[in-house]
Amino acid sequence: MKARGLTSRRQFLKLTGSSFSLLALAACAPTQQAPQQPSTQQPTAPTAAEASPAPSGVELRMSWWGEQEAPGLENWLKESIALFEQQTGHQVTPTLQDTSVVISEFQTASAANSAPDIQYFWNGIYHMESVWLGYVEPLNGLIPDDLLKASNATVLSVFGGKQYRLGWYAVPMMWVYNKEMFDKAGLNADQPPKTWDEFIAACDKLKASGVIPVVGGLKDGPWGEWYLGHSLTQNLDSPGEAIDLFVGTRDWRDPQHWEPWAKLEELWKAGYMNDDMNSIDLYPGIDLFGAGKGAITQIVGPLVPRMQSLLGADTVGAMVMPAFGQGNMAGKPIADTQGLGISSQSQHKQVAAEFLIFLHQPERVNALWEQVKQLPADSTWDGSVIADPLLKQIWQEWMHGDNVPYISNLMPTLFWTDAMFVNSQKIIAGEYTGEQAGQNAHDVTQKWVEQNPDMAEKYKQWAAEMKL
Repeated sequence: MKARGLTSRRQFLKLTGSSFSLLALAACAPTQQAPQQPSTQQPTAPTAAEASPAPSGVELRMSWWGEQEAPGLENWLKESIALFEQQTGHQVTPTLQDTSVVISEFQTASAANSAPDIQYFWNGIYHMESVWLGYVEPLNGLIPDDLLKASNATVLSVFGGKQYRLGWYAVPMMWVYNKEMFDKAGLNADQPPKTWDEFIAACDKLKASGVIPVVGGLKDGPWGEWYLGHSLTQNLDSPGEAIDLFVGTRDWRDPQHWEPWAKLEELWKAGYMNDDMNSIDLYPGIDLFGAGKGAITQIVGPLVPRMQSLLGADTVGAMVMPAFGQGNMAGKPIADTQGLGISSQSQHKQVAAEFLIFLHQPERVNALWEQVKQLPADSTWDGSVIADPLLKQIWQEWMHGDNVPYISNLMPTLFWTDAMFVNSQKIIAGEYTGEQAGQNAHDVTQKWVEQNPDMAEKYKQWAAEMKL
């Protein structure tokens, strides 16, 4: 898995993200309504055979991603397609895309009026940009409302009261820790630190025991994005307030908003992190944890089983980033999902919707867990079948507890490259303080807004919806 494709996605967006004209954006703007929130209600989605009549013998084209992150997903999809074809007489031709072209190929094909019927979409700006270009069909009216909610696409998939992605499988964001190292340091491995003061005290004991408290790799950038996704929530009440920061409505120079980087500075100066953080990439940094060379690291849910296989299932624990802020989003698990949507250019939207509904039938959702060992996004899936205590905890607390969305999915490209990435690296290099990082974030934000006024207006509308 390539850091969920973040580096290549950002490179593409950097080239295309500022090219929208006000005319193009206005032409595809839906009427603003209150955004939908995920629900735990049982969906009443019809089976593929029960859906309203559609033309027979339709062939759908599908571009997707996920095998890189969840090995075995390709076989599950092939089986699902075969069953759908047998049941309906329609055909689905899937194309597995490389991480580097998931966004670019869809937008290029859409510009040429040759987009696939069904497209894989990352969350937030990674698909919302295409929504604003008019390339993505809203799913409301095609997919039953209760299934839209139960799929847990998150509020980041909603704009103007319309939902544009159907959730597929879960990608919870978390910190994991080595219980054996906690035990040896005299810590309670069953009660990881929940506050920043408790966390610093734990790091002191871990360091004194001879282990590196926190390990990671910053060379390629995504570690810094993950860190900001966990820490920026601390003083925010809603995802819309994060957008306020990214468009300059709120000020990064306010101490509560540069506090995340001040906390990173605190960890680094105390010697709680591996010395080579700026020299290694995200996944080699995670591998330090898997090799037993560090006590704590950031991770995404699909990687947890691998850490368990390396260290032992009983050795790995999961924790939320210890809280230091006073916002309503502080101290809560982060839930994200991968998803699928329908091209606005598809000539077979009804059949495409029928296929997406089919993928959410109970037997296919169960197979996603049984065959691929990926947590389904569906809130109606019976997680009691999970035998592993840690994975069950992640399912219950991260995906279906009092969680918050992954707000780094809202970050403009220029902010990613020139603020988040630069700030995290310079703090680790000892070149920035938290306050200086806040100033840089402010300067980059002002530059982006000046260069992208049309995008900024769309962002502001999005922010307003998320505060409702």
